[in-house]
Amino acid sequence: MSKIEQRLQELGITLPPSPEPRFTYIPCSRTGNLIYLSGQDCRIDGELLYSGKLGREVTIEQGQAAARQTIINCLAVMKGYLGDLDRVERIVKLLGFVNSAPGFAEQPYVMNGASDLLVEVFGERGKHARSAIGTSELPFHTPVEIEVIAEIRD
Repeated sequence: MSKIEQRLQELGITLPPSPEPRFTYIPCSRTGNLIYLSGQDCRIDGELLYSGKLGREVTIEQGQAAARQTIINCLAVMKGYLGDLDRVERIVKLLGFVNSAPGFAEQPYVMNGASDLLVEVFGERGKHARSAIGTSELPFHTPVEIEVIAEIRD
């Protein structure tokens, strides 16, 4: 068992199978030693963990849980593409979109649910640059969508 998978097990996290795209895109693209993940949401077994806007239907704590689940789904995509998460040298950047009600400005707190998990899993290699962007709508009313850029080794 890889070190990262062992760490996931210690955290009580079981990765789902890598989700299949429903539209015309690929879940992961590589150029050089970087992989770019398409945006993922907070689905568990095909159902959104939460639905709606932060500051209206979804609390900050629920948004953090949604961001955490979204990163679990991102890790599943990485594992599906790489085969072994130990190939991740470091997480370079997170781009987080938060479905926000008018006046909601706490997007960084929501995205901490994702960032904190990456540091728990990868340690120093999980620290990353990040953008937390509020948006008026996201597909299927997901509260959070996240893209990841990671440096990998062969």
